[in-house]
Amino acid sequence: MTSPGASPLLTRPGAVGGDGLDAGVAAHYGDPIREQRLLTEGLAVVDLCNRGVVRIKGGDRLRWLHSITSQHLLDLSPRESAESLVLSPKGHIEHALHVVDDGEATWLSVEPGTSESLTQWLDRMRFLLDVCVEDVSPDYGVLGEARRAAGLAGEPVTWVDPWPGPVGDTAIYSDADPHPGAERTWRELMVPRAELDAAVGDRPLAGLWAAEALRVAAWRPRLGAETDHRTIPPELDWLRTAVHLHKGCYRGQETIARVHNLGRPPRRLVFCHLDGSGHVLPDAQTPLTLDGRPIGRLTSVARHYEQGPIALGVIKRNVPVDAVLDAAGIAAAQTTIVTA
Repeated sequence: MTSPGASPLLTRPGAVGGDGLDAGVAAHYGDPIREQRLLTEGLAVVDLCNRGVVRIKGGDRLRWLHSITSQHLLDLSPRESAESLVLSPKGHIEHALHVVDDGEATWLSVEPGTSESLTQWLDRMRFLLDVCVEDVSPDYGVLGEARRAAGLAGEPVTWVDPWPGPVGDTAIYSDADPHPGAERTWRELMVPRAELDAAVGDRPLAGLWAAEALRVAAWRPRLGAETDHRTIPPELDWLRTAVHLHKGCYRGQETIARVHNLGRPPRRLVFCHLDGSGHVLPDAQTPLTLDGRPIGRLTSVARHYEQGPIALGVIKRNVPVDAVLDAAGIAAAQTTIVTA
């Protein structure tokens, strides 16, 4: 099966389609700041129907997923949520899995454009186990809400974001206390596409710009935004919700253990307040420089309804933590996320 195309909710009045990673759903519906406030207040819902949905059936499903991904999943109870990563043999992040089990199947909400390749890889890893993997993205859409309640009986399968945790036997790479992500609540509902309109009901829709602003303010990393082909989880402080340090062997474990026990990540995630006086923001992937030298890149850029222009970026570990960075002529004052 292939990844879904444009969301049916894009036909709603005022919808302005997104691009890049968020193509196929609405970036906004005419008033991104108001949408952000409504989302924060728990009144709005976000169309995430460009995300992929993978369903795994079979009696061995949790034991199998536990053995090949980064999180401890053996004891996952029905309607309990978890986050796990698929790593390369060298520990680079390949897939980010939003995991929830309904007692009969395990459901994965995954980033746009990744469900097909993930399903193919999982299918190759089944061997002789009782596992059946299906890419059901054409049949299911995803809706996002600023809530933390698990789905109840009779409701759609619901993944609740554990960020910022920490979850289980893990490690954190940030000294922030309290962590700004503690103020953000988030969940994803996997809804049959024929029932999307009913699931939204008369609630207002908020676009991806609103949801992304809240994510950036929470220092929450995202596959395809904060990651590239060589990203390892400690660089983004992603161990805190997605990696169990003593669960047994899995692909990429050696890199996680080596960095945790012997060293520090080569790059680090930072939060940036951007100078908004020029009314133009740099794009994601804009190079970050210090004294004219390239030291990293912006990864996500947003306008927050309270904090103004903000961003996440990934920079070299040895950049001074008090340095003001430059993003294509726009000052970017950094706040340390991953400690150097």
